[in-house]
Amino acid sequence: MTHAHPATPRAIHPEQPWFVLSAAQHYHYAASSHPAISHFYSFTVAESVNAALAIPDGCVDIVIDCDAPRPAARVCGTTLAARSAELVCGHRYFGVRFAPGVTPDFLDLVAGELVEREFSFLDVAPDARPVLEQIMQQGQFSQQVALFTLHFTHRLMRKTSPVTALTLHAMDQQKGNIRIDQLEGLTGYTCRTIQRQFRQDTGMSPKTFCRILRCQSALNTIHRQASISFSDLALDLGFSDQSHFLREFKRLVSATPVSYQRHIAHHAYAGRICYN
Repeated sequence: MTHAHPATPRAIHPEQPWFVLSAAQHYHYAASSHPAISHFYSFTVAESVNAALAIPDGCVDIVIDCDAPRPAARVCGTTLAARSAELVCGHRYFGVRFAPGVTPDFLDLVAGELVEREFSFLDVAPDARPVLEQIMQQGQFSQQVALFTLHFTHRLMRKTSPVTALTLHAMDQQKGNIRIDQLEGLTGYTCRTIQRQFRQDTGMSPKTFCRILRCQSALNTIHRQASISFSDLALDLGFSDQSHFLREFKRLVSATPVSYQRHIAHHAYAGRICYN
């Protein structure tokens, strides 16, 4: 096990920082070689946590409460603003975070139904009960990852249209700092086609998705750099000015960039994550 950050081909790594800060000890992280999955994670919620927050990341998460008396798992679509997340103090969780914009093919849902909503995992994947029970009973994180991968690999990623695939790639590479007319030039599709197909495949408009990616990119930068100019970061991410960046960050993360940076430094954010 090492604390070095794993290599990833994606420009943006989707993060849920308040989950990491809610961990009693370490937040275990395992990257995935499958393009549909960003990573797997596991942590025990600290007894002192009053409320954890989920922030917009553009991802679908499968969150499994391994301490529940019976199979308890949720499918959580991305939020569009910071909001409370249901995490029970003292319970251990195993999670699967899909790549931004990906809708798992094994779910009996369309992409638009997932945005800002949660579902019981077994209600939308009823044939998954046997593997869910195995995952919950398994105490080792690596074995939980192996069980999920073995059972679901053949139906992880729902097929998306070529226009959405090109759009997602361009958005990721530009860290959300891209306009619809630029997407037209890069993909060769019209604005109307991009808007319609992207919403059908992801449940979000391109503009909303770019806002989420820009915020996630800001988090990536703050976590990676101890010293940072927020005015420069706002400019790099394409915000009109620093005030616009500050308002957007607070709405999506529920803290100003300065207070957030101080908070993660105080709680040794980077040292909490164990990369498996």
